[in-house]
Amino acid sequence: MKRNKRYLWLAGAAAVILIALVWSLGGKDNPASSVIWQERAEEAQLELTKSFWDDKRGLYNNAAPCIAQLCTDPFNYWWLAHAVDALVDGYERSGDERYAEQIAKLYQGLLDRNAGVMINDYYDDMEWMALAWLRAYDATKDERYKLASLELWEEIKGGWNGEMGGGIAWRKEQTDYKNTPANAPAAILAARLYGHFRNGEDLAWAKKIYDWQKETLVDPDTGLVWDGINRTGDGNIDKEWRFTYGQGVFIGAGVELFRVTEDQAYLEDARRTAAHLKEAFLSPATGMLPSEGDGDGGLFKGVLIRYLGELIAADPDEPERNDLIGMLKTNAESLWQFGKAEDKAVFSHSWAEAPDTIVQLSAELSGLMLLEQMAVLEKNGQLQ
Repeated sequence: MKRNKRYLWLAGAAAVILIALVWSLGGKDNPASSVIWQERAEEAQLELTKSFWDDKRGLYNNAAPCIAQLCTDPFNYWWLAHAVDALVDGYERSGDERYAEQIAKLYQGLLDRNAGVMINDYYDDMEWMALAWLRAYDATKDERYKLASLELWEEIKGGWNGEMGGGIAWRKEQTDYKNTPANAPAAILAARLYGHFRNGEDLAWAKKIYDWQKETLVDPDTGLVWDGINRTGDGNIDKEWRFTYGQGVFIGAGVELFRVTEDQAYLEDARRTAAHLKEAFLSPATGMLPSEGDGDGGLFKGVLIRYLGELIAADPDEPERNDLIGMLKTNAESLWQFGKAEDKAVFSHSWAEAPDTIVQLSAELSGLMLLEQMAVLEKNGQLQ
């Protein structure tokens, strides 16, 4: 039987009003209200394991329920990098060692599936994986993860060439196509590595990659981040390809370079791109981020959310900081009321609509990353 959409809308609105009432009565000191997002994040983490984990392979399935080849094909390497990141989120929030154990299982599962190495043919995918393993190393101090991140970084640097004025290629078979997913995360990685190990070459790389990204794929008037250049061999920029994750990784690159250099110009770049989200991506009626579809698109909003969280953490004086927090809260409340299945914490690629019968791992991870970010804000007393 189909749901009555008007009834669901009214029920959802009532739930949001009830949540607001609880906060107004209890405030941050009310134990019942102060852990709501941490509990929801934990519930979603448990559901990720229950619905998606395949213990025999040591990997998460592509979809739940798992049907035929949808379980294992294709090998979504970059989705699994974000699964590592999500597990690190859970470990940092809770300190529960089962997260460290799950990270170790996934590390081995990835090696088993990828011929004993972390390296693959896509530079952007390797960057996501290197970023995830560096965070896993920070959380667990397991040297394997540090070595994996450093090994990937050496491979990634080989993707830089002079085509299109510089930049790292998207993949090894298409060295003249440069895009934001292969460059902004590389700048984040290089800056973080410099922050960890103080190798001056890493900082030089971070600045070089960032400068190319900003000069080539960022609208100088608005801060909007374009997706790529020369995809079809004509030298054109894909200005109509505007994705949330592209904005997120450029924001993240600016934040990381600000952290290691204290140069306010990087922070101003991140602020400007974040401020433009309202005009370029948010629904004027609801304040919701768009659905970007299934498949890879299911992960895009989660990437944006992660780096908006980094901006909020790094920039307490951000003039629009409360607006960013409000945007996250609006989307998270809608996700929990409308974008979640009725009986379990599996999520839609649209945070305003119920999930399909089959939920893809990409969409599940995005929803989980939003909840974990809300848990961080909650623990820090930043939700009003």
